[in-house]
Amino acid sequence: MSLLLLVVISIVVLSFGYMTYGALLGKWLKLRPEAKTPAYEFQNNVDFVPAGKFYLLNQHLSAIAAAGPIVGPILAGMWFGWLPTFLWVVFGGIFIGGVHDMLAIVASIRHQGRSIVEIIRETMGRRAFIVFLLFLWFSLIYIIAAFTDVTASTFVDPARGEGIASSSMMYLLLALVMGMIIKIFKPPLTLITLIFVPLVFVCIYFGPAFPLRLPLMFGLDAKMTWNVFLLLYCAVAAVVPVWLLLQPRGYLGGFFLMLTAGMSFLGLAAGSLTHSYVIQYPAFTAWTNPQGLPLIPLLFTTVACGACSGFHCLIAAGTTSKQLARETDARVVGYGGMLLESFVAVMALGTLLLLTTEEAGQLQDPNQIYAHGIAVFLSHLGIHKEFAYNFALLAFATFVYDTLDVATRLGRYIFEELTGWKNKWSPYAATVVTLILPLIFLTREITDAQGKVIPGWKLFWTVFGSSNQLLAALVLLGLSLWLFKLKMKFQIALWPSVFMIFVAVTSLFFIIQPWLTNMVQGRFTADPIGLTSLALFLLTFFLVIEGIKIFRKG
Repeated sequence: MSLLLLVVISIVVLSFGYMTYGALLGKWLKLRPEAKTPAYEFQNNVDFVPAGKFYLLNQHLSAIAAAGPIVGPILAGMWFGWLPTFLWVVFGGIFIGGVHDMLAIVASIRHQGRSIVEIIRETMGRRAFIVFLLFLWFSLIYIIAAFTDVTASTFVDPARGEGIASSSMMYLLLALVMGMIIKIFKPPLTLITLIFVPLVFVCIYFGPAFPLRLPLMFGLDAKMTWNVFLLLYCAVAAVVPVWLLLQPRGYLGGFFLMLTAGMSFLGLAAGSLTHSYVIQYPAFTAWTNPQGLPLIPLLFTTVACGACSGFHCLIAAGTTSKQLARETDARVVGYGGMLLESFVAVMALGTLLLLTTEEAGQLQDPNQIYAHGIAVFLSHLGIHKEFAYNFALLAFATFVYDTLDVATRLGRYIFEELTGWKNKWSPYAATVVTLILPLIFLTREITDAQGKVIPGWKLFWTVFGSSNQLLAALVLLGLSLWLFKLKMKFQIALWPSVFMIFVAVTSLFFIIQPWLTNMVQGRFTADPIGLTSLALFLLTFFLVIEGIKIFRKG
């Protein structure tokens, strides 16, 4: 089968889903273009600022689509084959992920632009609110651990790692300079874009000429040293003003995302005129992953962000809802944004399909597979393959910075909310506490039953995927209760919630089963991964029981 044909099929199906099911959701939610949104009602030119739907769509997409729709689909494709992965990405995005994101925005704008956590408190009560905060905090810890480790893997690659690390640091410095110039001189955004976007390509070009190698610290190896350094970056990024780093870096990252996906598709189309890009990778490979965990439920939690992501609700009901100019724009931004991310996931999966199983095994990591595929696509547009390879790796690292910045900052907010500790020192203390567990995870050597070292991100990704999908499931449960109380079509959220709870809880059970077996046999180990996974497991059951009680009362 032609790779280009598969990508075109995904575009057609996703577009059809947007025009049909997306339109039905707008009708069932009774979206009104004339309704006054919080962006106008509370307009303050700081948080509540009306934005055009397509401008907001780009901003929203750059915030939700980090490395998740790249790593997850490639990893699932390697483990289980491209066909089940492709089907879950496309149909999961249409019937679950898009529903989750669109509903989160609509619920927020109908609650004065408040966050999803506050909506849960109003819908399910104070106890559920506290439990949901705890669940969210633990989920963010796994997000930080997984994305930090996969970035460190990029920086220690023997062939290009040091050059990419150098380009990456130049890119962050560029974002800092951009933030300060905007703050001090307030130049037009068009001028800033014309200056700083080309400078990103200068960073890519000069990075390999000035390779960066960190000195080893505390007896750690090169990868663990980078993990520590990246966590230090998270600590700084979580407490500095958003205008200094998060906003300019996110703005530049949005261009990376759109350029990478769009140019890759154009390159694939151009290359297909001269090369018969027949899919090399098997449609189906195995019923279990290398750790022996089954396709069902692991497929649905491994892909995560490409089909559905609980992390999206924090953006949808956090910043996006405060900028929505019309209720009807929720379909374009929320539902359309999720389907665009599904397309990014399809393109990422396509980089795997260029390879045989042997070739994929040699490249091993999803970031290397992704970069190799993007380099092949872009080479057909006349871009030098080595430059394209470095471009893809830096783009990958850039997407991760988006996630690390936001996840650490949200972890800080949640810890302050849970403890009620809010003074001039609390942001720093809350940041340190949030990063302690990722630091423990990432400085431990993890081995399998045969004593073979497992890359940390592979283990964390499984737990991250489970917790992330559980977050989506619980948000959908809360939103179905919200619709139920309003006597609206609550089934559009309830059935996706039931499915996601089943696959995510089952996946989490498989992860903690070995640890529980050791406990039963009297071999207690203070495994932080097992303990936090068990905590997520128990918190989920509490929230589900609370939801069932509310439905029964109704």
